Amino acid sequence: MMLNDVTTVAGAHKRRKRVGRGESSGHGKTCGRGTKGCQSRAGGGQRPLHEGGQMPIFRRLPKRGFSNFEFRIAYSVVNLSDLEAHFENGATVSAATLREAGLVGGVEPLIKVLGDGTLSKKLTLEVHAVSQKAREAIEKAGGTLKLIARRDGAALAQAKRNTAKAEKKQKRAASGGGRPSASEDAVSGPPTG
Repeated sequence: MMLNDVTTVAGAHKRRKRVGRGESSGHGKTCGRGTKGCQSRAGGGQRPLHEGGQMPIFRRLPKRGFSNFEFRIAYSVVNLSDLEAHFENGATVSAATLREAGLVGGVEPLIKVLGDGTLSKKLTLEVHAVSQKAREAIEKAGGTLKLIARRDGAALAQAKRNTAKAEKKQKRAASGGGRPSASEDAVSGPPTG
């Protein structure tokens, strides 16, 4: 028997439990939740991995090593077979056109073209990365490839810090504030009194 062969007679659609319909129903008053405690409250319950008040496993285990999860580069992958199926000959393939075709998602996705499938159409690609096999197939079909420079978050943050430091230094110099240099200290000499 298949799921689509199940009929209403056989119990394909189970009725929901109707609570709060009197004591004789067996689900009246507390409606099967019992009395007091977090399980009886609306929105109650326990977090995942709760261990009844003892020190949870994720706090008992030592934390060692380095995780590259925050710094990984995650590409949205597009194969040659996808390009062949969704684009006409001579089309320009970019992040916007790929999103319209439903091949990538996200606000600013990093796109990488892989060589799975075949490509017979002449396309102009504007992507962030491409495999060697895909590059050869695109060039063989007569298409052109333009690699978009990937935004480096660490380099941008460093540049922002350097700019802030330079602006702070300029303000200090313009206001005449800051510590005097060693040569100025030597000229002025010790205070006399």
